[in-house]
Amino acid sequence: MGRARPGRAPRDVGPRRAPRTVIHLDTSFLIRALARGSVEDRRLRGWLAAGAQLGISAVSWAEFLCGPVEPAHVALVARIVDDPLAFTASDAALAARLFNHAGRRRGSLADCMIAAGALRVGASLATADPSDFRRFAGAGLKIAAE
Repeated sequence: MGRARPGRAPRDVGPRRAPRTVIHLDTSFLIRALARGSVEDRRLRGWLAAGAQLGISAVSWAEFLCGPVEPAHVALVARIVDDPLAFTASDAALAARLFNHAGRRRGSLADCMIAAGALRVGASLATADPSDFRRFAGAGLKIAAE
């Protein structure tokens, strides 16, 4: 395994592609993106046209499914994002650190959980509420299109 074999083509043939931009969608962004013509809708369409890899954390997905949401919207979103990113034990530990570092703000644990997942996979976060996530910039979180 890994050795060159006579008569076999090398795996890396041709020019390397630039890595795809990975963007995770926050619930607030996703809800607003469903409104045709909104700023978020235009950004989302631009990212899709550019070939960005779009993802969503299981936490954001659960928030989105809490609705109210139309079944057609659920189906649409499921077609444009990868399977929701599972929330892991390491995400839980990072989310707890973010929560404590950010002052243990009431109602912010879900944001910490969403940020932790994006940080783990190196994704930027698309959100309609950037002020909720800017406090995680010191941990390396990047806000998409800001």
